[in-house]
Amino acid sequence: MKVLVTGGLGYIGSHTVVELQNEGHVVVIIDDLSNSSKDVLKGITKITGVTPQFEELDLKEKYKVQDFFKRHQDIDGVIHFAASKAVGESVDKPLFYYENNVTTLIYVLQELQKLKCQNFIFSSSCTVYGEADKLPISENSPIKPAESPYGNTKQIGEEILKDSCQINLDLKTIALRYFNPTGAHNSSHIGELPQGVPQNLVPYITQTAVGLREQLSVFGNDYDTKDGTCIRDYIHVTDVAKAHVCALNRLFKNQQSHNFEVFNIGTGKGSSVLEVIQSFERVSDQKLNYKIVDRRQGDVISAFADTTKANTILGWESKYSLDNAMLDAWNWEQKIRNK
Repeated sequence: MKVLVTGGLGYIGSHTVVELQNEGHVVVIIDDLSNSSKDVLKGITKITGVTPQFEELDLKEKYKVQDFFKRHQDIDGVIHFAASKAVGESVDKPLFYYENNVTTLIYVLQELQKLKCQNFIFSSSCTVYGEADKLPISENSPIKPAESPYGNTKQIGEEILKDSCQINLDLKTIALRYFNPTGAHNSSHIGELPQGVPQNLVPYITQTAVGLREQLSVFGNDYDTKDGTCIRDYIHVTDVAKAHVCALNRLFKNQQSHNFEVFNIGTGKGSSVLEVIQSFERVSDQKLNYKIVDRRQGDVISAFADTTKANTILGWESKYSLDNAMLDAWNWEQKIRNK
């Protein structure tokens, strides 16, 4: 099958491209390189032996999106990653996030509905749940007002898809609400490489350990958790990538019970910020320089997944531990800094 991956040179996108190519799919990547690099193509090629087709394209430019789909009418499915993804940054730049995350989704869907095959996987997030009343979080948990503009763009994205599926039965969509992807490919050929200062915990940890950052800030230690720091469900990025392949296969095989479905993608286990730091120090044999600072606006206290639905229906489950993820992230960080 021919699969379009938007944001396919990004962190999760590139790992998903690897898994798609390992399954024999033909992949076309769109990416505007705003938070990625063309060098990622080399890493994908080293792992899979296949170089995916790539077009540098900003999805905010509607006419370029239209032109792309006119030239690629044989696409069998789309996996849509292209979006800005940092909670803290979204609080500071809400209009940018709404334009980049919502407008681009609309432009892609407008063109997809013109194609014969309308299989679509949406990169959603556990942030749609906000501060959950009950843990672990299942797909039936209420969608609460978002804690950040980023989270709100994911809620809006799902609403757009749900409304579109109601009036277009040819559109088959799965939204994957993943929790906190981390780690890198175990080959160290691809991994997380944010532009500028990292907005996520693990790359900030590895950059601090390698000497690129002076100190890691832990935002708050007075939350109602086991050690006072926020709890998240940290899942290896390769596990997340494999979930997209399982979801795509479900669409290709016409196995959906409804043309809009959602699945949580996580490990089912919550780890605190301090536990992540301890895991990193354990596998890397590095002592991390960190400091407790004030809470950060937009952060929920605790979030980890009930993955029963994905395990049962998609036939998917996470395989890698937090220690696996930390070690792969550290090996990747060392490799890219020692070029």
